[in-house]
Amino acid sequence: MEERVVVVAGALYAGERLLAARRSAPAELAGRWELPGGKVEPGEPPTDALVRELREELGVEVGELTRVPGEWPLKPGYVLQVWRTHLLDGEPRPLQDHDEVRWLSPAEVWSVDWLDQDVPAVREVLRSV
Repeated sequence: MEERVVVVAGALYAGERLLAARRSAPAELAGRWELPGGKVEPGEPPTDALVRELREELGVEVGELTRVPGEWPLKPGYVLQVWRTHLLDGEPRPLQDHDEVRWLSPAEVWSVDWLDQDVPAVREVLRSV
């Protein structure tokens, strides 16, 4: 059976504003926006991976994680899972793989060019608010 790689992403909120991060790498994703996160390491619980990734990529600590229903295919063998969370400490800044972060009000959520594979996940995040 083929191994499945789980990629975790955070729907990080401050009040009603959702955080979006603009990719700077790899080249084929650069300039597009995503929910920040990363790959789960072997043996690592997904929630621990998300806390670690948000710390590494954005320099923030997050609060309680609530799973958003569903999962979305990325590329063959990769699947995206999303958790809602809120900012506990730190100001998000692009440290790895991103060149900009932006807090989006509900009216601004669709003002950025989301990665195609993130669009259905963002829709589900908004539906589960």
